[in-house]
Amino acid sequence: MKKIIILLTFALSLLALPPKFLMPEDAFKPTAKINDKSQIVAEIWIAKDIYLYDDAIKFEIVKGSGVRIKDITRPSAVEHHGDMVHLPSPTFIIDLKKEKGLSGVQEFELKLSYQGCSEQGLCYEPYTDTFKLSVDVDTLGSSSKKPQLKVTTPQASTELSETDMIADTIKNASLWIVLLTFFGFGLLLSLTPCVFPMIPIISGVIISQGEGLSTKKAFMLSVVYVLAMAVAYTFAGILAGVFGANLQAALQNPWVIYSFAGVFVALAMSMFGFYELKLPDSLVAKVSSTGERSGYIGVAIMGFLSALIVGPCVAAPLAGALVYIGQTGDALLGGMALFSMSIGMGMPLILVGVSAGKFMPKPGAWMTLVNAFFGVLMIVVAIWMLEKVVDSSITMIMYAITGVGFAFFLGLFDHEKSHHHVKKTIAFLIFLYSLALLLGAMAGSSSMLKPLEVFVPKGGGVVASSEALKRPVFTKVTSIAELDALLIQNEGKKIIVDFSAEWCTSCKEFEEITFADRGVIDKLNDFVLIKADVTDNTKKEKELSKKYGVFGPPAILFFDENGEWMKSKTVVGYMEPKAFLAHLNKI
Repeated sequence: MKKIIILLTFALSLLALPPKFLMPEDAFKPTAKINDKSQIVAEIWIAKDIYLYDDAIKFEIVKGSGVRIKDITRPSAVEHHGDMVHLPSPTFIIDLKKEKGLSGVQEFELKLSYQGCSEQGLCYEPYTDTFKLSVDVDTLGSSSKKPQLKVTTPQASTELSETDMIADTIKNASLWIVLLTFFGFGLLLSLTPCVFPMIPIISGVIISQGEGLSTKKAFMLSVVYVLAMAVAYTFAGILAGVFGANLQAALQNPWVIYSFAGVFVALAMSMFGFYELKLPDSLVAKVSSTGERSGYIGVAIMGFLSALIVGPCVAAPLAGALVYIGQTGDALLGGMALFSMSIGMGMPLILVGVSAGKFMPKPGAWMTLVNAFFGVLMIVVAIWMLEKVVDSSITMIMYAITGVGFAFFLGLFDHEKSHHHVKKTIAFLIFLYSLALLLGAMAGSSSMLKPLEVFVPKGGGVVASSEALKRPVFTKVTSIAELDALLIQNEGKKIIVDFSAEWCTSCKEFEEITFADRGVIDKLNDFVLIKADVTDNTKKEKELSKKYGVFGPPAILFFDENGEWMKSKTVVGYMEPKAFLAHLNKI
């Protein structure tokens, strides 16, 4: 027993000891060597929780050797406590040049200066290491220019990407296999956020038909909506495949967004009972004596526009069909595949529409409440669309005003005695959240989930600053020339190129969910991070997307240490953190 007490006392004493700092030779291990291109490859290996100051890393060749430094390719640094530092072990590529009249193998000395610190609070003094190297100066002329990086073409890679595999399936499989496969793809895509905004639309459209709606008519209206949506997807997809255009970007023009958002607001106001939206009586009389078809026409228009504006998500099946159309010019088979996929995506919408018709409440207070609920959902969809073209603080205020108005409608502040305690409780919660959104937006917050985080003190903890530090930092490019320059500059490193846009909903999910995951962040430190921003859809941005076969964001490309595009590793569409981390581990 006495021995156990002594061991426990010793263990507790160890916990009380100050942190053990690494000796300099254990914290830093620099190396330098000549590669087969007569370049110096210098690496500073650093231990865990050690970082290097970027401006303290300097290279110098001792005079008298006849060899000089021509250019240095430096890895990207990140901001840490206000300084630019290197967190993973950095590697530098140094191009050399010779003095006139010099030939043969020459020996020289390279001086490497650096300084770093420990995350535990210790900063080491500056150090200088010297390396004796030799190089055949007659070969330096061949490396006077930076090597041009090669980008593999689809034909050069034996391993196909997911997108190319899908395109290959269309080429080689029978028609029915293609249609069934894409129908299955559509069912899977219906579970993604791409389709979610359409749920309140079709529900609102069915509910707005008024009382007396039969289940059969609700089913027919839902089918019309989905068929119109499928036609829109097919038509837009064929155009994108034939012309290689990013129609997704073209349809995100601010005026298009404003106009369609206005349509949803108009629909919402009609559901609140301010007016009744319908075709003119004269037009209805021409279409049908009973006016029955007017409802189908309106639903078809909503389905067509919803597909183009509300749900433009790029995923591997869609990209695969577009690649097939672009490569073969067979718009018929590619279009049939897209149509089948769209029908699969629309199956849950048909179920939603039929349910809305089947459980239609009888006329009365409940009918008014249901109409108001879907009216609010229409307004939410309109605001969600405006997020792509309006500052986040403005959309947060819009959400807040909508929530407060709905809380008032539910009778939150009615003083009359009522047995609707559940309704008032829901109204109270909506009001509280809306108030939080309003306060957060006015204070500068942009988070819908944590609107009041701006009121939390920022300087309170090492953990908070550490988390902020570790968020991945991407270098922005908007043209082929800018990307090529970075690929050359970062030769010897694995590179990620993220095609993204401000109006892309799935891109925001990548940034806020996947790229915020701790495991993903740690793994991203192994890569040079580049963001290809195609927000404005300019000519240069279109050329950049076309070069790499990107029909729309999000698309993530990977390049190896030789600057070659690993096409088979390309990610198209949103990917959850766990799946994306597993994908990174295979690179």
